Amino acid sequence: MESLQGKLLIASPSLLDPNFTRAVVLLCQHDADGALGLILNRPTDAAVAEFLPDWAAHLSLPDVVFEGGPVQREAAVALARLDGQPPADGWVAVGGGLGLLDISVPPWDVPGRVEALRVFSGYAGWGGGQLEGELRTDDWFVVPSEPGDAFAPEPEPLWRTVLARQPGRLRLLAHFPDDPTLN
Repeated sequence: MESLQGKLLIASPSLLDPNFTRAVVLLCQHDADGALGLILNRPTDAAVAEFLPDWAAHLSLPDVVFEGGPVQREAAVALARLDGQPPADGWVAVGGGLGLLDISVPPWDVPGRVEALRVFSGYAGWGGGQLEGELRTDDWFVVPSEPGDAFAPEPEPLWRTVLARQPGRLRLLAHFPDDPTLN
């Protein structure tokens, strides 16, 4: 399978795992060894500035910690878009000008200007072949990401927003009820 890095995984309405119900995941890495992604539509109430005050001026709104996924929730993962050349160290390119940024480095040591920044608690991870198996069972839909998805100012409705811009059957799912048994 070709790499899906930089694409979005949209949770199928039938995916009932509470970690991923209605999740929109940006795949930051994907190869034969596995995949790593960040859930884009799960903001928390925790203010990033409380934990990383030096980075506060660079944060995209809402400027809170996002729940990136169920793996290593104690780890902070930063997704950024930079204006200019990314740093040689402390940057892992995701695609579309996005990358994972080492925020243990102070912002004034990052070359270029940080245009957008989100901080995530944890990440979503899959071992080799695991994500491919979930794709075969239609747990996820793979769609292209758009430039504003990763830093949407209103992240909660992103699942419906992304589905609504897709062609065909996926567009219809944007209106799928939260609980179809109540219909």
